[in-house]
Amino acid sequence: MGRPSRALLTGERIAHAALQVVDEEGPDGLTMRALAERLGVKAASLYNHIQSKDALVDAVSELVNDEIDHAPLADPDWRAGLAAYARGYRAVFLRHPNTIALLARRRVEADRALRGYDTLLATLGRAGLDPADAAETAAALDYLVLGSALETFTAGFTRTPDAYRPDYPALADSLEASRARDGASDLDDRGFELGLRLLLDGVEHRGRTAPTGAAPAGAAPAARIPDPTGR
Repeated sequence: MGRPSRALLTGERIAHAALQVVDEEGPDGLTMRALAERLGVKAASLYNHIQSKDALVDAVSELVNDEIDHAPLADPDWRAGLAAYARGYRAVFLRHPNTIALLARRRVEADRALRGYDTLLATLGRAGLDPADAAETAAALDYLVLGSALETFTAGFTRTPDAYRPDYPALADSLEASRARDGASDLDDRGFELGLRLLLDGVEHRGRTAPTGAAPAGAAPAARIPDPTGR
């Protein structure tokens, strides 16, 4: 019996094709019809492998999350590990910026993603943060990473600094000074690095000044000692 001329359709192949569609066409381009055309099949055949458009987006989310490397969070130096993790996290969404609008507000259900957040929160606990501060810091890190991957500050200003100066002198001075700093290095990258450094400094300060006895994130709750008065 001869081999089929076309690769067999699988859930994994469908998910990878869907991610390619989003990368190339944006989130609005991800339709079952467009996906079927890319795979060279009828749209109805996709439903033999994936239940719904919602399930398809979940599969895309898992592919993107699989690219995020959580290994740096195991670094004994929590600051170095958190910085490396954040840079890698951002690199994933710089490769797939069109997925941010598709995935950013979805529920977190995949085991890998949940384990990733659990590891991140444990790392913040090692830095001395209590569970509430750790949760808020994890949220702030998401905002920094995803916002910096989605938006380009630099591309918004297309004029020369001198062209802005008559009406917007502070903007002109800042753009000129920034472009003169560090040669041709990218302002968006430097803005992200500054934001990351400020966040890490804040974590370090918060960890040092946490109230004595506050339980860090990831720590087991202390056993309750019975009150001999019965209260």
